[in-house]
Amino acid sequence: MDKKENLLSKINTPEDLRKLDPEDLEQVSSELRQFIIDVVCNNPGHFGASLGVVELTVALHYVFNTPYDKIIWDVGHQAYGHKILTGRREVFSTNRKYKGISGFPKMSESEYDAFGTGHSSTSISAALGMAVAASAKGETRHVVAVIGDGAMTAGQAFEGLNNAGIGKSDILVILNDNNIAIDPNVGALKEYLLDITTSKSYNRFKDRVWKILGIFGKLGPNARTLAAQLEAGAKSTILDKSNLFEGLNFRYFGPIDGHDVLHLTRVLQDLKRIPGPKLLHCLTVKGKGFKQAEEDQTTFHAPGKFDKTTGVIIKTAVADTPLTYQEVFGKTILELAEQNEKITGITPAMPTGCSLNIMMKEIPERTFDVGIAEQHAVTFSAGLASQGMIPFCNIYSSFIQRAYDQIIHDVALQNLHVVFCIDRGGLVGADGATHHGFFDMAFMRSIPNMVVSAPMDEIELRNLMYTAQLEKNNFPFSIRYPRGRGKFTDWKKPFLEIEIGKARQISEGTELAVLSIGHPGTDVSSVVSKLSKENISVAHYDMRFVTPIDNNVLHSVFKRFKYVITVEDGVLKGGFGSAVIEFMSDNGFNSEVRRLGIPDYFVEQGTQEELTRECGYDAEGIEIAIREVLVKKMN
Repeated sequence: MDKKENLLSKINTPEDLRKLDPEDLEQVSSELRQFIIDVVCNNPGHFGASLGVVELTVALHYVFNTPYDKIIWDVGHQAYGHKILTGRREVFSTNRKYKGISGFPKMSESEYDAFGTGHSSTSISAALGMAVAASAKGETRHVVAVIGDGAMTAGQAFEGLNNAGIGKSDILVILNDNNIAIDPNVGALKEYLLDITTSKSYNRFKDRVWKILGIFGKLGPNARTLAAQLEAGAKSTILDKSNLFEGLNFRYFGPIDGHDVLHLTRVLQDLKRIPGPKLLHCLTVKGKGFKQAEEDQTTFHAPGKFDKTTGVIIKTAVADTPLTYQEVFGKTILELAEQNEKITGITPAMPTGCSLNIMMKEIPERTFDVGIAEQHAVTFSAGLASQGMIPFCNIYSSFIQRAYDQIIHDVALQNLHVVFCIDRGGLVGADGATHHGFFDMAFMRSIPNMVVSAPMDEIELRNLMYTAQLEKNNFPFSIRYPRGRGKFTDWKKPFLEIEIGKARQISEGTELAVLSIGHPGTDVSSVVSKLSKENISVAHYDMRFVTPIDNNVLHSVFKRFKYVITVEDGVLKGGFGSAVIEFMSDNGFNSEVRRLGIPDYFVEQGTQEELTRECGYDAEGIEIAIREVLVKKMN
């Protein structure tokens, strides 16, 4: 085959890949890497992680008989190369776009996507379930979990390893060790893996072990068993401490170069013949093959649009653009922490994303990145609060779902002063269904002792944060805010305490009332202002709190208005609008309430504007709802 011919363009399925000669795989890897660069530079998405597993992706699909054999990608944003090799090359330009393909593996999208992995650290548990099922059905399929980008730091990964190690399931875990999630990895596991990868004596030994295994393998299964026993005994002797994975009854192999595609294929072929739970430790570089992504791995995790030649990120913001809510949070917590020495900041692996890195730079001794471990983050915060500290635990809305039990038992039940700053509330955009922040208001409002609040703008965010840290408010307090920019450039106002459970009236009106919670109130305000020019009189209330809700305002509203509209950027079922209807029912009112928010289905990917329009609570949807209610009122 002419090596100048483009090979990737001929690969529509892994079966096409497997028809190539092994020496072609380096060219395929090079073309795949360049294809990802060419597309993602113009259609923003997760970049560095997928570049780092190009060779591993090619090797896995070359060696294993997918989709019969199962490959689970964890975290899911490292699966771009996988998608391109499995029939989605021609539609990859729609990645993360409205009505396009998902940015993560998705079972309903392709038979090659063995398991949906939008969050992290679930692959080993899922792989074990698949392997046990295969055994029960008498199937001989291989199951591979590729876990990386910091996903091994989460507790569920160890739960899966612990359970898999006691059985004989034929499962292969590939640890994609690039020493970084979005920000650099933290914790003892990071240091442990570094010890393994830098042990010269161990690395010399493991090279010999591979050769011995190859020789013994040719002599038959009994000889291979003997070689494996020799290997296991020698490993624990050479390493200063026993191998963690071997201690969990996983056969450990590695570390090996995760960018040597030919060696990877040979190693994977060998591992296919070894039964039971196995772990292959691959060393990779996040952003491999794109200089700027290798040098600035955090920025190029998801850089937005960039020049593929120079690596310069294309920015569209202008000087007077408002800051994001995240940036306002980051600057405000530093300001508060400088005034109150009890304040600490905690985040599960998202210091840059949530802007806690601002405080981390200035007050590192009171700022903690605990790794991808939301449950630990919450209970760690509870421990701090039990000793008089005031932890601000910042977790994305879709991630805080993973710590619901800890919120209830470790914080709320004990009535501890933990401030939950719930980032990315509502529709987040291109990351889609796995990352939208639908549910936090609904599930937080059901928990006793919990204050549930949402600011309409950045100034309210600052004041809610200030209010939450006051000594007198020593109970669980949640503040949720969206992904994206606010409305003010002069947001840094003097702090003002907000009375808990107190709404504010934005505009007077006589025809109907609109009750909003959080950022959508800005759209309500603009619509009400527009309608006032047509002499349409709408009362607008920024409720600010879902729990405790302002009973005085609600009494007043239901006494005055027959028609009420609620607006929220959360799930309608059990959310803010439901709280309003519950109040109406409990207090004997009978107004007609129309709720705008996120319907009862998983909304897919798209821009925030496209998705709020789909859900019907953008400015246009709010205006339509008001006009429809007014028509009904006239009739």
